[in-house]
Amino acid sequence: MSSQFEMHNIRKSFGKFLALSLESLQFDQKTYAVVLGPSGSGKTTLLRIAAGLETPDHGSVIISGQDVTSLPSWKRRVGLVFQNYALYPHLTVYENIAMPLTVGRYTNEYIGERVHELLGVMELEGQEKKYPKQLSGGQQQRVALARALIKKPDILLMDEPLSNLDARVRIDLRDYLKETQRKLGITAIHVTHDQEEAMALGDQIVILNKAHIVQSGTPTEIYSKPQTLFAASFLGGINLISSELLPDLGLRKDFDALGIRIQDITLSIDKESTEMIGKVVNIQYLGYQYIVTTEFAGTRLRVRMDSLNGISEETEVGIYLDTTKVMLFRDGNRIPIEEEERLGNPA
Repeated sequence: MSSQFEMHNIRKSFGKFLALSLESLQFDQKTYAVVLGPSGSGKTTLLRIAAGLETPDHGSVIISGQDVTSLPSWKRRVGLVFQNYALYPHLTVYENIAMPLTVGRYTNEYIGERVHELLGVMELEGQEKKYPKQLSGGQQQRVALARALIKKPDILLMDEPLSNLDARVRIDLRDYLKETQRKLGITAIHVTHDQEEAMALGDQIVILNKAHIVQSGTPTEIYSKPQTLFAASFLGGINLISSELLPDLGLRKDFDALGIRIQDITLSIDKESTEMIGKVVNIQYLGYQYIVTTEFAGTRLRVRMDSLNGISEETEVGIYLDTTKVMLFRDGNRIPIEEEERLGNPA
């Protein structure tokens, strides 16, 4: 599959603050790509450079094989969806969606065809005469999405598009975004700080931190094989235990910290066959599972369980790690799996 979007040797600073620095980044056609990172990591700067709203200090931006680095935003074939919807409050739904074509002086017939087509895709039929204040947050975001798509952009750029929505609406619209991207066959680049959102939506995830790419890959690749301690901690629930606190688990000795996902620990009221003994300090019931927090040697571990099996708060429990699933880190980097020489047995 050919590349739809590329960045090479990009650097952008604001005064003495380095906002973005990356050697190479590319997304294939029809990919739903997610750029994930904490506040200040550079993800919005990346999106603004892609959209033409910021100019890099140096480097190049390639869209559909064309170098667009020096092109203004309106000359790039991109659609942009903002976090706050940015709808015109005095215009109807129809007028908001039509605005890019109206400004471009397309014929009323063509505009009408495109608007009604997108009203159908976005499930907004019957809403075209309403004003933004008469719509729910999810409907407003779908209007913003339709407006971004009306000129048939090569790339759809979305800056935290779900962050202003309630949790239930976020999940519904998350599904809708992915379905729409698949249905229309477009390339989407979605910026977020929400790890679950990134995992649910991304064909490819790029993790940024302090202006640099930490890791890029599929959700499965990054979740199961994070290259750094930051990537492991930022994507998915993980427990970190200092090597100094651990009993002999049959693992190599030259690591600083052990990481293990919350589903790869077993707790049991049976404490006879483990040297790791903890005390349960909190239990969260989520309807379909429990999240149990236990304290071991001054370190809190979170464990996902389908049933409690007699465990309650203040209970002492045996802690069993699945040693086939642990990750070992040294100096912030993961020790490659072929070096981990696991000798222990899974719990």
